[in-house]
Amino acid sequence: MRQRTNILQNIDWITVSLYFLLVIIGWINIYAAEYTSEHSSIFDMGMNYGKQMMWILTSVILIFLIFIIDAKFFSTFSWFIFLGIMGMLVGVLLFGKEIAGSKSWFQIGSFSLQPSEFAKFATALALAGYISKINTDFSKVSTKMKAAVIIFIPSVLILLQHDTGSALVFFALVLVLFREGMSGSLLFLAIVAAILFISALLINKFIILGILALIAILIFYFMKRLRKKWLWIVGIFLITSGYIFSVDYVFENILEPHQTKRINVLLGIEKDIRGAGYNVHQSKIAIGSGGFSGKGFLKGTQTKFDFVPEQSTDFIFCTVGEEWGFIGTFVVIALFLGLLYRLIFLAERQRSKFSRVYGYGVASILFFHFAINIGMTIGLFPVIGIPLPFLSYGGSSLWGFTILLFVFLKQDAVRLELL
Repeated sequence: MRQRTNILQNIDWITVSLYFLLVIIGWINIYAAEYTSEHSSIFDMGMNYGKQMMWILTSVILIFLIFIIDAKFFSTFSWFIFLGIMGMLVGVLLFGKEIAGSKSWFQIGSFSLQPSEFAKFATALALAGYISKINTDFSKVSTKMKAAVIIFIPSVLILLQHDTGSALVFFALVLVLFREGMSGSLLFLAIVAAILFISALLINKFIILGILALIAILIFYFMKRLRKKWLWIVGIFLITSGYIFSVDYVFENILEPHQTKRINVLLGIEKDIRGAGYNVHQSKIAIGSGGFSGKGFLKGTQTKFDFVPEQSTDFIFCTVGEEWGFIGTFVVIALFLGLLYRLIFLAERQRSKFSRVYGYGVASILFFHFAINIGMTIGLFPVIGIPLPFLSYGGSSLWGFTILLFVFLKQDAVRLELL
């Protein structure tokens, strides 16, 4: 009989340490972002930093509960968990409270819960459950379509809540599919589509078509072995042309006005530092003013005078930059990169396919949040309103990321028992 694994002995304490370091750094910087002389105690429950302390303590309880639950529970009931959370996403559309333009919250007294934060964990579980089935073959179109449906369902439901940023997060799970054998051609097509979309906004469309026509002529000349090559070339050229001329319609009729404004500001089409570009402009000032070592704890002027909105949530990174400087931002980025590297390392050593796929799902979601959040605070990406994992203020966010991470650490701790 196989001896049961000692959970405490087999927990990956390096990952646990990285988690708590990021959480503590986040708590300190939430305090810095909201500090006033009237509320000086970091334990003041009337302020967000006091509430964040409560979320941290309850997250520790969640971690304890995850580790006492049998690891096979998550694989066995992955679909039930997924359907349950999808039901909550439907429920919030019907009975939820609208906050900041998004109907994404259940309000129970003074307590608010955002189901979309837990949908990330549930979708990663469901995708792992599907891919780990016997004879899942990514060379089949049906397999790709089923995996895509799992990713699209929560994304569409959250998009209906007018929370575009959270809806986009789920597409990070596509990276998991490439690890499991899906052809990289789809990723290449997605990159080309993104480049063409941006080009169509910045460059005259007929110039783009001229460049594409030149490329088509070169392909026609050099790819002599391609059968019926002229049909392929003409077909691709027509599809691409239609896509390019549809960009304006999508940009003006499908995206929200504030989203188009932010993209225009990001691409330099418009300058609006008092409107759509205000947050990013002030964020870059805050980060840049921190210099090498920062202005010092609680001494950030951009922070103290509330120049950057949402500074304890979506823009928490600019508080780090202003008060701790290059050294502080380097430490935060290094901790995140260390966490992502560790997750990939742990995922690769799993004996269970379910655990490996789920591990890559965790890494993909955290990477998307990390890259996009920091990118939008320094003007590399449009502002889409997603938190920086473990650092940004928010109970649903912290709980969601904690569950996402520690379910995987539980799987890893008992990996020798899982098949």
